[in-house]
Amino acid sequence: MRGVFVTGTDTGVGKTVVAGAIAAALAARGQRVGAFKPVVTGLDDPPDPAFPPDHELLAAAAGVSPEAVAPRRFGPPVSPHLAAELAGETLDFDELVAAGRTAGALNDVVVAEGVGGLLVPLTQDRLIRDLAVELGLPVVVASRPGLGTISHTLLTLEAVRAAGLEV
Repeated sequence: MRGVFVTGTDTGVGKTVVAGAIAAALAARGQRVGAFKPVVTGLDDPPDPAFPPDHELLAAAAGVSPEAVAPRRFGPPVSPHLAAELAGETLDFDELVAAGRTAGALNDVVVAEGVGGLLVPLTQDRLIRDLAVELGLPVVVASRPGLGTISHTLLTLEAVRAAGLEV
């Protein structure tokens, strides 16, 4: 599978903008791009007129449907495992991995985006990092341009490398 896994130092640092820019650039080159975000949370928040929800932005950039981008979507702006729990549901890690692999298999390249930071719980016993490891894609790290970024960025890079992933 060819592509990248975009993560960030935390929530709101621009992961989706970076992932969308990569997807749009690849699509403009004639590549079939599979955009993938395993879970979207925060859909209960009031819409931002400047930016659509993550899965809609990625879908527009890659030229696919929002439902194809994010197999699981929840209202509360919390971690995926907690959002599923609040909805009375369970996230199946293997199903999420399979969805990411399918996006890669059906396209020339996949642009996967994590949820929050790399060590955010995806399921009750798996992290976003575990998904990145299973997909085996090199990792792009988005970070904010402000105070505290150096430590957050170095911690994220350390977590990426500790998992044996390429930055």
